[in-house]
Amino acid sequence: MQQKLDERTRLDSEETAEWLEAFEQIVEEEGPEHGARMLVRLSQHAKLLGVKLPVRHNTPYVNTIPKSEEVPFPGDRTLERRIKSLTRWNALAMVSRQNQLDHGIGGHIASYASIATLIEVAFNHFLHASYGEQPGDIVFFQGHSAPGIYARAFLEGRLTEEHLLNFRHELRDHPGLSSYPHPWLMPNFWTHPSVSMGLSPITAIYTARFMRYLENRSLIPTTGRKIWAFLGDGEMDEPESMGSINLAAREELDNLIFVVNCNLQRLDGPVRGNGSIIQELEAAFDGYGWNVIKVLWGSNWDPLLERDKSGRLVKLMGECVDGEYQSYKAKSGAFVRSEFFGKYPETLQLVAHMSDEEIWGLRRGGHDPVKVYNAYRRAVEHTGRPTVILAKTIKGYGVPDIQSRNPTHQQKQLNEGAVELFREYFDIHLPDDVARGLKFYRPPDDSPEM
Repeated sequence: MQQKLDERTRLDSEETAEWLEAFEQIVEEEGPEHGARMLVRLSQHAKLLGVKLPVRHNTPYVNTIPKSEEVPFPGDRTLERRIKSLTRWNALAMVSRQNQLDHGIGGHIASYASIATLIEVAFNHFLHASYGEQPGDIVFFQGHSAPGIYARAFLEGRLTEEHLLNFRHELRDHPGLSSYPHPWLMPNFWTHPSVSMGLSPITAIYTARFMRYLENRSLIPTTGRKIWAFLGDGEMDEPESMGSINLAAREELDNLIFVVNCNLQRLDGPVRGNGSIIQELEAAFDGYGWNVIKVLWGSNWDPLLERDKSGRLVKLMGECVDGEYQSYKAKSGAFVRSEFFGKYPETLQLVAHMSDEEIWGLRRGGHDPVKVYNAYRRAVEHTGRPTVILAKTIKGYGVPDIQSRNPTHQQKQLNEGAVELFREYFDIHLPDDVARGLKFYRPPDDSPEM
Protein backbone atom coordinates (compact mmCIF):
# COMPACT_ATOMS: atom_id res chain seq x y z
CA MET A 1 0.00 0.00 0.00
CA GLN A 2 2.73 2.48 0.96
CA GLN A 3 4.57 1.67 -2.27
CA LYS A 4 1.46 2.51 -4.28
CA LEU A 5 1.02 5.79 -2.39
CA ASP A 6 4.64 6.77 -2.99
CA GLU A 7 4.26 5.97 -6.70
CA ARG A 8 1.05 8.03 -6.90
CA THR A 9 2.79 10.97 -5.19
CA ARG A 10 5.69 10.73 -7.64
CA LEU A 11 3.37 10.66 -10.65
CA ASP A 12 1.34 13.60 -9.29
CA SER A 13 4.52 15.60 -8.80
CA GLU A 14 5.74 14.87 -12.33
CA GLU A 15 2.35 15.65 -13.83
CA THR A 16 2.12 18.92 -11.90
CA ALA A 17 5.61 19.91 -13.02
CA GLU A 18 4.64 19.28 -16.66
CA TRP A 19 1.50 21.41 -16.32
CA LEU A 20 3.43 24.22 -14.67
CA GLU A 21 6.14 24.14 -17.32
CA ALA A 22 3.52 24.25 -20.10
CA PHE A 23 1.74 27.19 -18.42
CA GLU A 24 5.00 29.10 -17.93
CA GLN A 25 5.72 28.66 -21.65
CA ILE A 26 2.27 30.04 -22.54
CA VAL A 27 2.79 33.11 -20.37
CA GLU A 28 6.30 33.66 -21.69
CA GLU A 29 5.21 33.41 -25.33
CA GLU A 30 1.70 34.92 -25.19
CA GLY A 31 1.82 37.18 -22.14
CA PRO A 32 0.15 37.29 -18.69
CA GLU A 33 -3.27 38.35 -20.02
CA HIS A 34 -3.44 35.31 -22.28
CA GLY A 35 -2.40 33.14 -19.34
CA ALA A 36 -5.22 34.62 -17.25
CA ARG A 37 -7.77 33.87 -19.99
CA MET A 38 -6.52 30.30 -20.17
CA LEU A 39 -6.97 29.85 -16.42
CA VAL A 40 -10.50 31.27 -16.53
CA ARG A 41 -11.48 28.90 -19.34
CA LEU A 42 -9.87 25.98 -17.54
CA SER A 43 -11.67 26.73 -14.27
CA GLN A 44 -14.99 27.10 -16.08
CA HIS A 45 -14.49 23.76 -17.82
CA ALA A 46 -13.52 22.13 -14.51
CA LYS A 47 -16.78 23.30 -12.95
CA LEU A 48 -18.74 21.84 -15.86
CA LEU A 49 -17.05 18.52 -15.12
CA GLY A 50 -18.19 18.72 -11.51
CA VAL A 51 -14.81 19.68 -10.05
CA LYS A 52 -15.26 21.83 -6.93
CA LEU A 53 -12.55 24.47 -6.86
CA PRO A 54 -11.52 26.15 -3.58
CA VAL A 55 -12.28 29.87 -3.48
CA ARG A 56 -9.02 31.81 -3.15
CA HIS A 57 -8.56 35.55 -3.28
CA ASN A 58 -4.94 35.64 -2.18
CA THR A 59 -1.73 35.93 -4.13
CA PRO A 60 1.65 34.86 -2.71
CA TYR A 61 3.08 37.07 0.05
CA VAL A 62 5.26 39.08 -2.33
CA ASN A 63 5.04 42.37 -4.20
CA THR A 64 2.28 42.57 -6.80
CA ILE A 65 4.60 44.42 -9.19
CA PRO A 66 7.68 42.32 -10.01
CA LYS A 67 11.04 44.01 -10.43
CA SER A 68 10.93 43.31 -14.18
CA GLU A 69 7.88 45.59 -14.52
CA GLU A 70 9.22 48.52 -12.49
CA VAL A 71 10.07 51.88 -14.00
CA PRO A 72 13.04 53.92 -12.72
CA PHE A 73 12.40 56.35 -9.88
CA PRO A 74 12.20 59.82 -11.49
CA GLY A 75 13.25 61.97 -8.55
CA ASP A 76 16.46 62.86 -6.74
CA ARG A 77 16.37 60.21 -4.03
CA THR A 78 19.16 61.80 -1.98
CA LEU A 79 17.51 65.20 -1.88
CA GLU A 80 14.06 63.76 -1.25
CA ARG A 81 15.43 61.68 1.63
CA ARG A 82 16.96 64.78 3.23
CA ILE A 83 13.62 66.58 3.05
CA LYS A 84 11.84 63.54 4.46
CA SER A 85 14.39 63.23 7.27
CA LEU A 86 13.91 66.87 8.26
CA THR A 87 10.16 66.31 8.27
CA ARG A 88 10.68 63.29 10.50
CA TRP A 89 12.79 65.41 12.86
CA ASN A 90 10.28 68.25 13.17
CA ALA A 91 7.40 65.79 13.69
CA LEU A 92 9.31 63.98 16.44
CA ALA A 93 10.38 67.27 18.06
CA MET A 94 6.83 68.60 17.99
CA VAL A 95 5.32 65.66 19.86
CA SER A 96 8.24 65.10 22.24
CA ARG A 97 8.63 68.80 23.20
CA GLN A 98 4.96 69.24 23.94
CA ASN A 99 4.89 66.18 26.18
CA GLN A 100 7.92 67.46 28.11
CA LEU A 101 6.22 70.79 28.69
CA ASP A 102 2.69 69.48 29.16
CA HIS A 103 2.80 65.85 30.28
CA GLY A 104 0.12 63.80 28.64
CA ILE A 105 -0.72 66.25 25.86
CA GLY A 106 -0.52 63.31 23.45
CA GLY A 107 0.31 63.00 19.79
CA HIS A 108 1.91 60.14 17.90
CA ILE A 109 5.58 59.65 17.02
CA ALA A 110 5.41 56.11 15.67
CA SER A 111 2.53 56.44 13.20
CA TYR A 112 4.18 59.08 11.03
CA ALA A 113 7.51 57.25 11.34
CA SER A 114 5.88 54.31 9.56
CA ILE A 115 4.01 56.25 6.89
CA ALA A 116 6.60 58.93 6.01
CA THR A 117 7.76 57.39 2.73
CA LEU A 118 4.19 56.71 1.60
CA ILE A 119 3.29 60.35 2.26
CA GLU A 120 6.42 61.94 0.81
CA VAL A 121 6.41 60.00 -2.47
CA ALA A 122 2.77 61.00 -2.89
CA PHE A 123 3.49 64.68 -2.18
CA ASN A 124 6.56 64.82 -4.42
CA HIS A 125 5.21 62.92 -7.43
CA PHE A 126 1.45 62.33 -7.42
CA LEU A 127 -0.79 64.62 -5.38
CA HIS A 128 -2.19 67.55 -7.37
CA ALA A 129 -3.16 70.83 -5.73
CA SER A 130 -5.80 73.16 -7.10
CA TYR A 131 -4.15 75.24 -9.80
CA GLY A 132 -5.78 77.48 -12.39
CA GLU A 133 -8.83 75.64 -13.68
CA GLN A 134 -7.65 72.31 -12.28
CA PRO A 135 -9.60 71.47 -9.11
CA GLY A 136 -6.89 69.28 -7.56
CA ASP A 137 -7.02 65.96 -5.73
CA ILE A 138 -8.90 65.33 -2.50
CA VAL A 139 -6.77 63.72 0.20
CA PHE A 140 -7.80 62.08 3.46
CA PHE A 141 -4.70 61.83 5.65
CA GLN A 142 -4.29 59.15 8.30
CA GLY A 143 -5.27 60.99 11.47
CA HIS A 144 -2.40 59.83 13.66
CA SER A 145 0.15 60.97 11.07
CA ALA A 146 -0.92 64.63 11.40
CA PRO A 147 2.40 65.68 13.05
CA GLY A 148 4.21 64.75 9.84
CA ILE A 149 1.85 66.83 7.71
CA TYR A 150 2.35 69.80 10.03
CA ALA A 151 6.12 69.28 9.94
CA ARG A 152 6.19 69.32 6.15
CA ALA A 153 4.01 72.45 6.06
CA PHE A 154 6.52 74.08 8.42
CA LEU A 155 9.35 73.35 5.97
CA GLU A 156 7.22 74.77 3.14
CA GLY A 157 6.66 77.98 5.11
CA ARG A 158 2.90 77.44 5.44
CA LEU A 159 3.17 77.11 9.22
CA THR A 160 5.39 79.01 11.63
CA GLU A 161 7.39 77.79 14.62
CA GLU A 162 4.72 79.31 16.82
CA HIS A 163 2.17 76.95 15.26
CA LEU A 164 4.34 73.95 16.07
CA LEU A 165 4.91 75.16 19.63
CA ASN A 166 1.13 75.15 20.07
CA PHE A 167 0.56 71.63 18.81
CA ARG A 168 -2.71 70.34 20.34
CA HIS A 169 -3.34 73.77 21.91
CA GLU A 170 -5.70 75.02 19.21
CA LEU A 171 -8.35 75.99 21.75
CA ARG A 172 -5.98 77.53 24.28
CA ASP A 173 -3.41 79.42 22.23
CA HIS A 174 -3.24 81.07 18.85
CA PRO A 175 -2.00 80.07 16.40
CA GLY A 176 -2.45 76.40 17.33
CA LEU A 177 -2.61 73.04 15.64
CA SER A 178 -5.51 70.64 16.11
CA SER A 179 -4.75 67.12 17.24
CA TYR A 180 -6.00 65.56 14.01
CA PRO A 181 -7.23 66.80 10.61
CA HIS A 182 -10.09 69.11 11.53
CA PRO A 183 -11.42 71.61 8.94
CA TRP A 184 -13.69 73.36 11.43
CA LEU A 185 -10.79 74.18 13.76
CA MET A 186 -8.31 74.78 10.90
CA PRO A 187 -10.37 75.76 7.82
CA ASN A 188 -7.35 77.15 5.97
CA PHE A 189 -5.35 73.97 6.33
CA TRP A 190 -7.46 70.82 6.44
CA THR A 191 -10.15 70.17 3.83
CA HIS A 192 -11.56 66.92 5.25
CA PRO A 193 -11.69 65.36 8.73
CA SER A 194 -10.20 61.88 9.08
CA VAL A 195 -10.81 61.02 12.75
CA SER A 196 -12.44 59.14 14.40
CA MET A 197 -11.07 55.99 12.82
CA GLY A 198 -13.18 54.70 9.95
CA LEU A 199 -14.41 58.14 8.92
CA SER A 200 -11.95 58.50 6.02
CA PRO A 201 -12.67 55.25 4.11
CA ILE A 202 -16.43 55.62 3.89
CA THR A 203 -16.28 59.37 3.25
CA ALA A 204 -13.67 58.89 0.51
CA ILE A 205 -15.86 56.27 -1.21
CA TYR A 206 -18.95 58.47 -1.26
CA THR A 207 -16.93 61.53 -2.28
CA ALA A 208 -15.54 59.59 -5.25
CA ARG A 209 -18.99 58.26 -6.10
CA PHE A 210 -20.73 61.66 -6.10
CA MET A 211 -17.85 63.34 -7.88
CA ARG A 212 -18.29 60.81 -10.69
CA TYR A 213 -22.06 61.42 -10.57
CA LEU A 214 -21.56 65.16 -11.05
CA GLU A 215 -19.04 64.62 -13.85
CA ASN A 216 -21.33 62.21 -15.71
CA ARG A 217 -24.11 64.80 -15.67
CA SER A 218 -21.81 67.64 -16.76
CA LEU A 219 -22.44 69.50 -13.52
CA ILE A 220 -18.69 69.75 -12.98
CA PRO A 221 -15.91 69.35 -15.56
CA THR A 222 -14.49 65.86 -16.04
CA THR A 223 -10.87 65.88 -14.89
CA GLY A 224 -8.23 63.38 -13.83
CA ARG A 225 -8.51 64.32 -10.16
CA LYS A 226 -8.23 61.48 -7.64
CA ILE A 227 -9.52 60.85 -4.14
CA TRP A 228 -6.73 59.48 -1.98
CA ALA A 229 -7.28 57.98 1.48
CA PHE A 230 -4.26 57.18 3.65
CA LEU A 231 -5.46 54.67 6.23
CA GLY A 232 -4.16 52.41 9.01
CA ASP A 233 -4.48 48.64 8.97
CA GLY A 234 -6.06 48.66 12.43
CA GLU A 235 -8.48 51.32 11.18
CA MET A 236 -9.78 48.84 8.61
CA ASP A 237 -11.48 46.91 11.43
CA GLU A 238 -13.90 49.78 11.99
CA PRO A 239 -17.36 48.94 10.58
CA GLU A 240 -17.36 52.06 8.39
CA SER A 241 -14.01 51.18 6.79
CA MET A 242 -15.14 48.09 4.89
CA GLY A 243 -18.89 48.66 4.91
CA SER A 244 -19.16 50.25 1.46
CA ILE A 245 -16.22 48.86 -0.49
CA ASN A 246 -18.66 46.91 -2.66
CA LEU A 247 -20.22 50.20 -3.80
CA ALA A 248 -16.82 51.51 -4.93
CA ALA A 249 -16.24 48.44 -7.08
CA ARG A 250 -19.80 48.31 -8.40
CA GLU A 251 -19.61 51.96 -9.48
CA GLU A 252 -16.17 51.37 -11.06
CA LEU A 253 -14.67 54.27 -9.13
CA ASP A 254 -11.21 54.38 -10.68
CA ASN A 255 -10.87 57.89 -9.26
CA LEU A 256 -10.42 56.35 -5.79
CA ILE A 257 -7.15 55.13 -4.25
CA PHE A 258 -6.82 53.65 -0.76
CA VAL A 259 -3.31 53.48 0.70
CA VAL A 260 -3.33 51.23 3.76
CA ASN A 261 -0.30 51.66 6.02
CA CYS A 262 0.13 48.09 7.24
CA ASN A 263 2.49 48.52 10.19
CA LEU A 264 0.76 45.54 11.90
CA GLN A 265 0.09 47.44 15.14
CA ARG A 266 -2.68 49.47 16.67
CA LEU A 267 -3.32 51.23 19.97
CA ASP A 268 -3.55 48.04 22.04
CA GLY A 269 -1.03 45.77 20.29
CA PRO A 270 -0.94 43.66 17.12
CA VAL A 271 -3.66 44.07 14.51
CA ARG A 272 -3.47 40.33 13.75
CA GLY A 273 -0.88 38.66 15.96
CA ASN A 274 -1.64 35.11 14.81
CA GLY A 275 -2.75 35.92 11.28
CA SER A 276 -1.94 38.19 8.35
CA ILE A 277 -3.85 41.46 8.04
CA ILE A 278 -2.42 42.07 4.58
CA GLN A 279 -3.63 38.74 3.20
CA GLU A 280 -6.99 39.23 4.92
CA LEU A 281 -7.45 42.67 3.38
CA GLU A 282 -6.31 41.45 -0.03
CA ALA A 283 -8.94 38.70 0.00
CA ALA A 284 -11.70 41.11 1.03
CA PHE A 285 -10.90 43.84 -1.50
CA ASP A 286 -10.18 41.41 -4.32
CA GLY A 287 -13.38 39.55 -3.58
CA TYR A 288 -15.35 42.76 -4.00
CA GLY A 289 -13.58 43.59 -7.26
CA TRP A 290 -10.94 46.16 -6.32
CA ASN A 291 -7.54 46.40 -7.97
CA VAL A 292 -5.17 45.25 -5.20
CA ILE A 293 -1.47 46.17 -5.15
CA LYS A 294 0.76 44.73 -2.41
CA VAL A 295 3.99 46.53 -1.55
CA LEU A 296 5.65 44.19 0.94
CA TRP A 297 9.39 43.97 0.30
CA GLY A 298 12.03 46.59 -0.50
CA SER A 299 14.51 46.51 -3.36
CA ASN A 300 17.24 44.77 -1.37
CA TRP A 301 15.00 41.69 -1.14
CA ASP A 302 14.94 41.38 -4.95
CA PRO A 303 18.28 39.53 -5.29
CA LEU A 304 17.17 36.99 -2.66
CA LEU A 305 13.84 36.40 -4.39
CA GLU A 306 15.57 36.00 -7.75
CA ARG A 307 17.86 33.34 -6.27
CA ASP A 308 14.97 31.54 -4.54
CA LYS A 309 14.87 28.68 -7.07
CA SER A 310 13.38 26.26 -4.54
CA GLY A 311 10.47 28.60 -3.71
CA ARG A 312 11.20 28.17 -0.01
CA LEU A 313 11.63 31.90 0.63
CA VAL A 314 8.23 32.77 -0.83
CA LYS A 315 6.73 29.84 1.09
CA LEU A 316 8.34 31.08 4.31
CA MET A 317 7.11 34.64 3.76
CA GLY A 318 3.56 33.34 3.52
CA GLU A 319 3.86 31.08 6.56
CA CYS A 320 4.98 33.73 9.05
CA VAL A 321 2.24 35.48 10.99
CA ASP A 322 2.21 39.17 11.83
CA GLY A 323 3.30 38.62 15.43
CA GLU A 324 6.48 37.00 14.14
CA TYR A 325 7.11 39.81 11.67
CA GLN A 326 6.79 42.30 14.52
CA SER A 327 9.27 40.33 16.60
CA TYR A 328 11.84 40.25 13.79
CA LYS A 329 11.98 44.04 13.55
CA ALA A 330 12.08 44.50 17.31
CA LYS A 331 15.19 42.33 17.73
CA SER A 332 18.34 42.10 15.55
CA GLY A 333 19.82 40.82 12.33
CA ALA A 334 21.19 37.74 14.10
CA PHE A 335 17.70 36.98 15.39
CA VAL A 336 16.22 37.34 11.89
CA ARG A 337 18.90 35.03 10.51
CA SER A 338 18.20 32.26 13.01
CA GLU A 339 14.44 32.60 13.55
CA PHE A 340 13.31 33.57 10.05
CA PHE A 341 15.82 32.41 7.46
CA GLY A 342 16.88 29.52 9.71
CA LYS A 343 13.52 27.79 9.39
CA TYR A 344 14.62 26.07 6.17
CA PRO A 345 18.13 25.06 5.04
CA GLU A 346 17.44 26.59 1.62
CA THR A 347 16.53 30.02 3.01
CA LEU A 348 19.43 30.00 5.45
CA GLN A 349 21.76 29.34 2.54
CA LEU A 350 20.29 32.30 0.65
CA VAL A 351 21.72 34.72 3.24
CA ALA A 352 24.95 32.86 4.02
CA HIS A 353 26.92 35.58 2.22
CA MET A 354 25.25 38.40 4.18
CA SER A 355 26.32 39.89 7.50
CA ASP A 356 23.84 40.28 10.36
CA GLU A 357 23.89 44.02 9.70
CA GLU A 358 22.94 43.49 6.04
CA ILE A 359 20.11 41.16 7.06
CA TRP A 360 18.89 43.75 9.56
CA GLY A 361 18.91 46.30 6.73
CA LEU A 362 16.47 44.33 4.55
CA ARG A 363 13.74 46.88 4.06
CA ARG A 364 9.98 46.52 3.96
CA GLY A 365 8.22 47.76 0.84
CA GLY A 366 6.43 50.72 2.38
CA HIS A 367 9.80 52.29 3.25
CA ASP A 368 11.23 51.93 -0.27
CA PRO A 369 10.55 54.94 -2.55
CA VAL A 370 11.07 52.88 -5.71
CA LYS A 371 8.46 50.29 -4.73
CA VAL A 372 6.03 52.95 -3.51
CA TYR A 373 6.44 55.07 -6.64
CA ASN A 374 5.70 52.11 -8.90
CA ALA A 375 2.61 51.18 -6.88
CA TYR A 376 1.26 54.74 -7.08
CA ARG A 377 2.00 54.93 -10.78
CA ARG A 378 0.15 51.67 -11.40
CA ALA A 379 -2.77 52.92 -9.28
CA VAL A 380 -3.27 56.27 -11.02
CA GLU A 381 -3.06 54.63 -14.46
CA HIS A 382 -5.53 51.86 -13.63
CA THR A 383 -9.01 52.20 -15.12
CA GLY A 384 -12.34 50.57 -14.44
CA ARG A 385 -11.87 49.76 -10.74
CA PRO A 386 -10.85 51.46 -7.48
CA THR A 387 -7.36 50.60 -6.22
CA VAL A 388 -6.15 49.64 -2.76
CA ILE A 389 -2.42 49.64 -2.00
CA LEU A 390 -1.42 47.44 0.92
CA ALA A 391 1.99 48.71 2.01
CA LYS A 392 3.93 46.82 4.65
CA THR A 393 5.77 49.11 7.08
CA ILE A 394 7.22 49.15 10.60
CA LYS A 395 5.54 51.01 13.44
CA GLY A 396 8.05 53.51 14.80
CA TYR A 397 10.44 52.87 11.88
CA GLY A 398 13.96 54.00 12.72
CA VAL A 399 13.05 55.22 16.23
CA PRO A 400 15.28 53.42 18.77
CA ASP A 401 13.72 51.47 21.62
CA ILE A 402 10.17 51.71 20.24
CA GLN A 403 10.38 50.23 16.73
CA SER A 404 7.83 47.44 16.26
CA ARG A 405 7.15 47.08 20.00
CA ASN A 406 3.66 46.80 21.47
CA PRO A 407 3.69 50.13 23.42
CA THR A 408 4.98 52.00 20.34
CA HIS A 409 1.67 53.61 19.41
CA GLN A 410 1.52 55.49 22.70
CA GLN A 411 5.16 56.64 22.77
CA LYS A 412 5.31 60.40 23.34
CA GLN A 413 8.94 61.13 24.32
CA LEU A 414 12.48 59.93 23.64
CA ASN A 415 15.57 60.22 25.81
CA GLU A 416 18.70 61.99 24.59
CA GLY A 417 20.42 58.78 23.51
CA ALA A 418 17.45 57.63 21.44
CA VAL A 419 17.23 61.05 19.76
CA GLU A 420 20.91 60.83 18.81
CA LEU A 421 20.43 57.34 17.32
CA PHE A 422 17.38 58.59 15.43
CA ARG A 423 19.42 61.39 13.88
CA GLU A 424 22.21 58.98 13.00
CA TYR A 425 19.84 56.47 11.38
CA PHE A 426 18.27 59.06 9.09
CA ASP A 427 21.49 61.04 8.57
CA ILE A 428 19.95 64.22 10.00
CA HIS A 429 22.57 66.98 10.26
CA LEU A 430 21.53 69.78 12.61
CA PRO A 431 23.25 72.57 14.55
CA ASP A 432 24.20 71.33 18.04
CA ASP A 433 21.82 73.66 19.88
CA VAL A 434 18.91 72.51 17.71
CA ALA A 435 19.65 68.83 18.28
CA ARG A 436 20.19 69.11 22.04
CA GLY A 437 17.13 71.28 22.58
CA LEU A 438 14.78 69.29 20.33
CA LYS A 439 14.21 72.51 18.42
CA PHE A 440 12.47 72.80 15.08
CA TYR A 441 14.65 73.24 12.03
CA ARG A 442 14.16 74.75 8.60
CA PRO A 443 17.18 74.94 6.26
CA PRO A 444 18.31 78.28 4.86
CA ASP A 445 16.18 79.62 2.01
CA ASP A 446 19.00 79.12 -0.49
CA SER A 447 19.54 75.46 0.41
CA PRO A 448 18.83 72.69 -2.14
CA GLU A 449 16.10 71.31 0.13
CA MET A 450 14.16 74.58 0.15
